[in-house]
Amino acid sequence: MSDTENQPQFEQYAHFLSGTIEPTNIEAASRWLMYAKFNRIEKPLTLHINSEGGNLGDAIGLVDLMRGLGVSVRTLAYGNLMSAAFVIFAAGEKGYRAVGKNTTIMIHQFNDEMGGKYHDMRAYAKECDRYHHKMAKILSDCSKLSVKDVKSKFLRPTDVRLSAEELVEYGVADIIF
Repeated sequence: MSDTENQPQFEQYAHFLSGTIEPTNIEAASRWLMYAKFNRIEKPLTLHINSEGGNLGDAIGLVDLMRGLGVSVRTLAYGNLMSAAFVIFAAGEKGYRAVGKNTTIMIHQFNDEMGGKYHDMRAYAKECDRYHHKMAKILSDCSKLSVKDVKSKFLRPTDVRLSAEELVEYGVADIIF
């Protein structure tokens, strides 16, 4: 019997995504979603998020699973909701994205570091532009904002700090607790 088959019932319906958004955390969340899909769990799942962010590519991969598996994933944020974690939170089921009133919320432009040969850096710069647009499109799809508004309100040159009330106003969250 696998570890997931021995999970207490609560853990079948809830997963805790905390710390840095990186492959190990995303793999655990992905396994949880896949378990729910292939075991035909019909009860809504809740993804608890308390994260300072991390790898945007990993976050987008999880967002694709959340959207593509046909499993209801509600998101619940408390503590820290920052950077790539913000994107994951926004992708939760509309109407059921809850954020704690004292949550530290921050979003910013995609950032990374690159060195190497000129042509490699130019190619990577194009990839960075694609990531920036992907993030803006996901946030637009998950909110009341156009891609242009997402870029001007969330993806400014400096970090953007938001309140729980602003998340509800922009349609990124639905409930404040």
